[in-house]
Amino acid sequence: MTALPPLNQLLRELVAAPSVSSEHPAHDMGNLPVVHLLAEWLESLGFAVEILPLPGRSDKANLIATLGRGPGGLVLAGHTDTVPFDDSGWDSEPFALTERDDRLHGLGICDMKGFLGLAVEAAAAAAGQTLHQPLILLATADEESGMDGARALAAAGRPKARHAVIGEPTNLRPVRLHKGILMDSLHVHGRAGHSSRPDLGANAIRGMHQVLGAVMAHGDALARHSCGRGFAIDHPTINTGCIEGGDSANRIPAHCRLDVDLRFGPDDRIDALRSDLREAAAAGLTEPGCRFEASTLFDGIPAFETAAGTDIVRACEALTGHAAEAVDFATEGPFLNQLGMETVILGPGDIAVAHQPNESLPLDRIAPTQKLLRDLIARFCLES
Repeated sequence: MTALPPLNQLLRELVAAPSVSSEHPAHDMGNLPVVHLLAEWLESLGFAVEILPLPGRSDKANLIATLGRGPGGLVLAGHTDTVPFDDSGWDSEPFALTERDDRLHGLGICDMKGFLGLAVEAAAAAAGQTLHQPLILLATADEESGMDGARALAAAGRPKARHAVIGEPTNLRPVRLHKGILMDSLHVHGRAGHSSRPDLGANAIRGMHQVLGAVMAHGDALARHSCGRGFAIDHPTINTGCIEGGDSANRIPAHCRLDVDLRFGPDDRIDALRSDLREAAAAGLTEPGCRFEASTLFDGIPAFETAAGTDIVRACEALTGHAAEAVDFATEGPFLNQLGMETVILGPGDIAVAHQPNESLPLDRIAPTQKLLRDLIARFCLES
């Protein structure tokens, strides 16, 4: 068995391997450099490693690494991709792991390459022991842009296990509930013309002004309906995240686009929410000569919920000293639960520094995470 590199080297190599995913082709790249690093390390520990390319994407793949046999067991899961970045906002090279101010800095170190490195190290500690239930490390593709990796796994019905921990940034507090998400593009089509004769055109930006007002009013209406689950913002929310239209001050704009993000609770349904949003937006458009159209930006995922009394929730609460919580961001949790697992979201990072320049992981989170992962492996894989 080949000796595993020390943790700092694992983290440094993971951060140095670019794996940006984005719905915009100019920013999107594959994740195979990260997958191959994980495969090499885990194979050296005796894991049976499978690399599963995403349909239609030879440069992107999921990884399933299994130690031991039998039903049950524990999955430690994380996504391999990062969001795009603007290096002008960084105080250090994004792809170089840097230590300063008692924190490790680097693209993805918080969300969530730091957890992947810690999971590999924890797996090494278990590799020489007798496992009564299997230990599975799962590394997915494209979580940040469409969750295509998790969707492919759910479609394939793999992996099979009884318990799972996804190491998304939760400040080492267990999460058993999170909101669902959908994204739409709302379009207003007008008619171009010379700015001196607005009567001969149809201004799509003026039309989008009306649509935007209707969307914001719809969001206010949703805010009056509680999710009833103890989220920080305990109602559905709409974010108007991107708007684009026109090309010149002296030309009547023929098109304007608004991208929106809608977050919702466990009792809400994606189809109904999307239909209501589009209906409200279309009803707001009254600009003469303009036409409304909507398209799906992200199909969406349902809200996530694992029952409070399950073994994995109780174990994570006991080991961390914190009651399981609800959060407003989304993860791959619903897909693992669809596969029959009881899943908890629990990782060392802080969502407040994810997706931002100078992304970081506090050094004082490393030792508690190491102990937590070893204790979870002992509880769900080593004990008979």
